[in-house]
Amino acid sequence: MARRGGYRAGLAAVVALCAGLAACVGIPEAPRPQTPSAPADPVATDQTIGTGSVKVALIVPLSGQGAAVGTALRNAAELAYDDFQKPDLRILVKDDRGTPEGAREAAQAAFAEGAEVVLGPLFAANVQAAGSVARGAGKPVIAFSTDAAVAARGVYLISFLPQSEVDRIVDEATAAGRRSFAALIPETTYGNAVEAQFREAVARRRARLVAIERYPAGNPGPAVERLRGVIAGASAQADALFVPDTPEGLAAVAPALTRAGFSPARVRPVGLALWNDPRVFSQPAFQGGWFAAPDAAGFSGFSQRYQARFGALPPRTASLGYDAVSLIAALVRQFGSQRFADATLTNPAGFSGLDGTFRFRPEGVSERTLAVYEIRNNAATVVSPAPKVLAPSGI
Repeated sequence: MARRGGYRAGLAAVVALCAGLAACVGIPEAPRPQTPSAPADPVATDQTIGTGSVKVALIVPLSGQGAAVGTALRNAAELAYDDFQKPDLRILVKDDRGTPEGAREAAQAAFAEGAEVVLGPLFAANVQAAGSVARGAGKPVIAFSTDAAVAARGVYLISFLPQSEVDRIVDEATAAGRRSFAALIPETTYGNAVEAQFREAVARRRARLVAIERYPAGNPGPAVERLRGVIAGASAQADALFVPDTPEGLAAVAPALTRAGFSPARVRPVGLALWNDPRVFSQPAFQGGWFAAPDAAGFSGFSQRYQARFGALPPRTASLGYDAVSLIAALVRQFGSQRFADATLTNPAGFSGLDGTFRFRPEGVSERTLAVYEIRNNAATVVSPAPKVLAPSGI
């Protein structure tokens, strides 16, 4: 079951877990703002949101590297607390200063103050530092890092992981009849992680992997030339081209493809959520291309509320702070002493939030329902909506 309709402003937020854990826990949708409020004052470090009895730590960078994103995550947490009608939570906001040592100190302080769970940190090394402290305390972590390598039992990533995006776009492309894939993948840590998942997804769908070429970031030309016979001309062997790069990287890939005679009408370009950018939409080489990303509808409403409250547009990752706090509030309402147990957090039916349905796997990574978008006329349109429920585990 997906989110059970919209939660209306002024109504009590009700979170239901259906019998037998057959359906996901719902996180309430944010009501539309009625009147804009004044911009918030600058965020101070080490503050508290709420006065409830259940203590939760929010560890994010409020100073140093990543302070702007950390502040947005903190603001989103406050929105969630208010939208959930001030649940029985006391959120201990801790500044990790953007460093592993800061994250370690913040986690130690939070547990000394009685925190039962950590939300954050943002950076991979900081997640490892806080996670080590949390394991010693026997407490779980729900972190915002996109590096799946830092996930572990008890350290869950609520972030947007590219692995789910790879699976979704390969599934949709093969379902549409694309059975022969080529790939252009940047020589980056991100590229390495994505390539492994891409190979696995293509094999799982029993499709054909014609060729993969890697290229130094920003210099795709030689790799494109090596693929010319596979992706260009009437004799092209591939019918889909996977290019998991950033908008900046794709700005170099697109003209190289055009020079090589690549036709997106013949070989469909496919990518990931990083494609969701006007700089990509304007490239002729990617017209007709598909990419997987969270459905934008939930974030759109959240963004309006955030801007009205804090006087600025939120970064895309801010919704993770909202969903993390909403999830914790829901679990506190539904469960007693088992509210943050591994079995509760890894409910295979998952949880519904602003960005769709998600679940944590026992090894700590998350899976999400995602939409597939098509690029046409300098814009992106949904061609396959995000499913309402996640596929059974292992499918």
